[in-house]
Parts: sequence; structure tokens; C-alpha cells
Amino acid sequence: MLAILTVIAPIFALMAFGYGAVRFRLFPADGIKGLIAFVNNFATPCLLFHSLLTSDFRSAFNIGIIGPFYIGAVACFALGIVIALKVFRNRPGEAVAVGFSGMFTNTVLVGLPIMQRAYGVDALPVVLSIIGLHGAILLTTGMLTIELMRRDGASLGKTLLVAAKRVGSNPLIWGIAAGLIGYFSGLTLIEPADAFFRMMAQAVVPAALFGIGGALNEFKLSENWKQALVASIIKLIVHPAIAYVLMIWVLHVPMEIARYGILLSAMPAGVNVYVFATYYNRGVSVAANAILIGTIASAVTISGWLYILSL
Repeated sequence: MLAILTVIAPIFALMAFGYGAVRFRLFPADGIKGLIAFVNNFATPCLLFHSLLTSDFRSAFNIGIIGPFYIGAVACFALGIVIALKVFRNRPGEAVAVGFSGMFTNTVLVGLPIMQRAYGVDALPVVLSIIGLHGAILLTTGMLTIELMRRDGASLGKTLLVAAKRVGSNPLIWGIAAGLIGYFSGLTLIEPADAFFRMMAQAVVPAALFGIGGALNEFKLSENWKQALVASIIKLIVHPAIAYVLMIWVLHVPMEIARYGILLSAMPAGVNVYVFATYYNRGVSVAANAILIGTIASAVTISGWLYILSL
């Protein structure tokens, strides 16, 4: 257990540092948005590009890990929608937003730093193979579902076009695409270029954690905290549990590889659940609370999953 605490303590200390810096006005709140934009639009694409370019991507693309991760995510999406409809009596649009909060993982701002801290660079190829599909699959699934379920939904063609534009305009996708092109074309970086991308990649962990900690100041508990708590339980416990069962018990993926996908699925809801909710103006308070509750609670649940995966 001490080893697990040693792994996660610096991660959540950096988050707390960012939260405290903004809370006590030692760092401007407006600067957090710029910091997260730097991580998402510049530093992380460089990390994705360099990691894919220098890794054995063919062996990392394991359907036995990727499949269970996304089956678990979609199952959690459906579970969240059903609970929101049947238990909380939400309208269809709000129910989809709740389900999305239980499906969409914070793979970059929280996932990448924790995976690197827990398992080192060996985990990155597998993690990046999941991240490469994450936004495209889950964002499209969420947008299609909400458009089909809400009464004022747009046409299917328009929905697909909007989803394609949102996915295609994501700098993370650009970094992944450039990395794959470079990998399969046999590109080799000269030393100054390699050093540049390594330096940008090293900025991801501290900037991302400080940024997400600072961003938590924006989210306050509201009357919808119970729904957010349910979504967080689905995200932090149900999703990795499904991934664990499918990878270990059904597909018999070796634990030393499966743990990468299982632990990544145990990350809290990503900021995109809030973007999704505000885009459709459905379940905004639930999404905000899911980020707040899930990120704080993940300090405990991630420790639990690290313990389980070490047995």
C-alpha cells in the first residue's frame, strides 16, 4: 500500500497545488484556461506524435485491450442513461448527458500522468492506442444518441457532419495522425527536432495536473450532486470492473498488459463531458459536478485499482 501511495501522492499533490494556487489567488483563474489549452493543443499533441513515432505501435494495438475498454465505456453510457431516465426521471437529453459523464474518460489531463507515474513509458504505446480512438468513438456515440433521443434533435446527416468536424478539429487527433504517418513511413527525427518534442512532452504532466487542479475551482456542488455521484461511481468503478472481467476472465489477456487498459478506464470524467453538456445545454450541472466529484474521489478509487492490479 505504501508503494501505491508513493505512486499517486505526487499526482494529486500537483492537482491540490493547482487548486490552492487559484483558490488563494496566487495564480490567475483566467490563466488556467490558457494552461489547459497549451496542454491540449500543443504539449500533448507533441507527446502523442513523438511517442507513436518512437514506439512499437503494431504490437501495442491490442484488440484484447481496446475492445473491452470501449465495450465497457458504451455499457456505462447505456447504464447511466437508464438510471437517469428511470430513477431520476430526467428528460431524454439530460439522461444522455448523465450517461456521457459516466462514459467519457479523462485520458489526457489525468490519465497520461497517472499511467506514466504508475507504469512508466512502457504503458504509453497501449495507452495511446486507446486515446487515438477515444474522442472519435465516444464523442460521436454521445452526439448521435442525444440527437436521436431529444425531441428537438437535428437530422442524422447534420449530426454526423458536426461530430466529424469536432473530431477532425481536435489537435490531439492531429498529433496521433502525424505520429502514425511518421511511424509507417519510417520517419526518423534529427537530434534537435527529437529534443524539441521530448521537451514538449515533458511539459504535459506538471502542466496538466496543475491545470486540472486549478480548473476544479470553477465547479461547485449543486442540487444535482446525487446524479453526478452516480455517474462518478459508474465511471470510476463500473467501467474498470467491466474492462477487468472482459480482459482477464474472458479474453485472458496477461495482467502485465491488461492493467494498462483497466487502469486507464478507472480515470474520472474528462472536461469534455462539460463541453458536451454546454454544447447541447443539457445536464450542465450534472456534468460539472461529475468532474468535481469524480476527480476528488479518484484519489481513493485509483489507489484501490492499483492495489487490485498488483495482486
